[in-house]
Amino acid sequence: MAFHDLIDVDDLAARIDAPDWVVVDCRFDLADPAAGEARYREGRLPGARYAHLDRDLSAPPGPADGRHPLPAPAELAATLRGWGVSTDTQIVAYDDAGGAFAARLWWLCRWLGHDAVAVLDGGVQAWVDAELALTRDAPEPRAGDFTGNPRPALVATADELAREVPTEGILLLDARSPERFRGEAEPIDPVAGHVPGAVNRPHTANLDGDGRFAAAQDLREDYGGLLDGRSPHDVVVMCGSGVTACHDLLAMHRAGLTDARLFPGSWSEWIRDPVRPTDPPRH
Repeated sequence: MAFHDLIDVDDLAARIDAPDWVVVDCRFDLADPAAGEARYREGRLPGARYAHLDRDLSAPPGPADGRHPLPAPAELAATLRGWGVSTDTQIVAYDDAGGAFAARLWWLCRWLGHDAVAVLDGGVQAWVDAELALTRDAPEPRAGDFTGNPRPALVATADELAREVPTEGILLLDARSPERFRGEAEPIDPVAGHVPGAVNRPHTANLDGDGRFAAAQDLREDYGGLLDGRSPHDVVVMCGSGVTACHDLLAMHRAGLTDARLFPGSWSEWIRDPVRPTDPPRH
């Protein structure tokens, strides 16, 4: 049985030692890029590898890129092989942020053609709450044979958005907080606001009060209202740098609304070009 979106603690605990499963710790802090790896060293799920957002799940940004460009497919495939991933491996990603960073690995694996990937619902806290042990033991080295087959159809570009959003050919969802979307606060990027025509769907709205994903039916109703009859293929999701947008894409997948796309560069790429409009207008 393969898991393609979420997995709960009981299902993971029953398979944590399976030879064809790879667990990846994606804990990260945008304000302190070393913090997630430090928490990983202090205690992690048995056998878990560590994925650093900047080093493993992104490429170095260029002058026209957002803050977290997609890694080169060949390099990402090599990283997965180094963790022991083969074509038939089940991958499970987790973090301590409601899946905000683990969803990035979930989307990247699907982008490379590996669908047997799931996010641990509730993350490391759910594991601890279930009275399951963390470890400091080093994971056993493995060699995988995964090569990958990128799916460019899962990606949207800034030029496409500039052309299609004003004519409503694309519904653009923005996963940032309402304050950042409205331009009332911008703690990271040099310009505040959003792409004109975008609709705000904060990634935190995908979670219930316990930090787990809402029920699939509730997510289906929420996103169905936003789509208002549109096909998911006509939906593009963005955020600040293409990370938490993957959380919305995971929620949509959980709701049965597949084939929506990611704008990887997101807001941090959009504002690189001073000609691109913003709402409110940049000063």
